Amino acid sequence: MASTASTAHIIDYGVFRDLLRQLRKEAGLTQVELARRLRRPQSFVSKYEIGERRLDVIELRTVCRALRVPLQTVCRRLEAKLARR
Repeated sequence: MASTASTAHIIDYGVFRDLLRQLRKEAGLTQVELARRLRRPQSFVSKYEIGERRLDVIELRTVCRALRVPLQTVCRRLEAKLARR
């Protein structure tokens, strides 16, 4: 059975994934278009958006740059979303 802390972590990571998907859509990009900017296959974007793959901080920074959204903005928006849940 998962502990409360690990369950919260899973839920928080889902909020993070949803935010990344929302940012991509706000940028008017498909997964294919974002993947092209990242010089990665479309499956890379798909896998981190559905949680099959986790991004490390360097990859997140690269995704932010491809979305043309400052990393700090992503962190602020994530904090705001997590505070509301």
